[in-house]
Amino acid sequence: MSLENIEILKKGLASYGLNPKDEMIDRFVKYREILVEYNKVMNLTAITEEREVFIKHFLDSASIFEKNYIQSGQKIIDVGTGAGFPGIPFKICNPNIELTLLDSLNKRINFLREVCQSIGFNDVEYVHARAEDGAQNKNYREKFDIATARAVANLPVLLELCIPFVKKGGLFICLKGPNAKKEIEDAKNAIKILGVELLEILDVKLPDEELHHNILVFKKLENTDKKYPRKAGTPNRKPL
Repeated sequence: MSLENIEILKKGLASYGLNPKDEMIDRFVKYREILVEYNKVMNLTAITEEREVFIKHFLDSASIFEKNYIQSGQKIIDVGTGAGFPGIPFKICNPNIELTLLDSLNKRINFLREVCQSIGFNDVEYVHARAEDGAQNKNYREKFDIATARAVANLPVLLELCIPFVKKGGLFICLKGPNAKKEIEDAKNAIKILGVELLEILDVKLPDEELHHNILVFKKLENTDKKYPRKAGTPNRKPL
């Protein structure tokens, strides 16, 4: 563990208005250790070097805290969470959110459970399902204040997969790369059909990185028609 890398993580978190106490930092360090260990036997991430994980996974995920969208007590679902980004960093930054992690691969669910329990989170819910199926389950449909996703699919597909989880008036927070503006253009039809509006495009500035990232924040204006999301695989094959 490099003190220089810890300092980068602390400064980055502080720049988003967070108070990076020892417990928060310890949780991120432990998370990275488990990620690297599991990554030896399953494909979770191409990024394993400490500095890179801290910046490109942890700070990138936590950057939404620069704004006040995430509040204590909110129910948040991370759709297609993979290695746990951004959901677990959200929970580390604010342990008082109610977090649900959804993924289609059971071995990833096992990894996520190991991470959360190892860093002291015993109140996280894990859903082993495809997003299309999870969003049609009455236990999860329109039950969340916020749905989030990172690097899962193109925006028209993501909107169809994620918006059905969100309550009317709730938010979809989407972490995107440099092509976000083009994806918004491509998603105009999906935005209209699914009854959402784009509230904000946030530019993410990461330490020592030239990569340009964006966070898109959408607000759900009306309840989702029962036919969305369509059955598994259809949103990818035929985006709205």
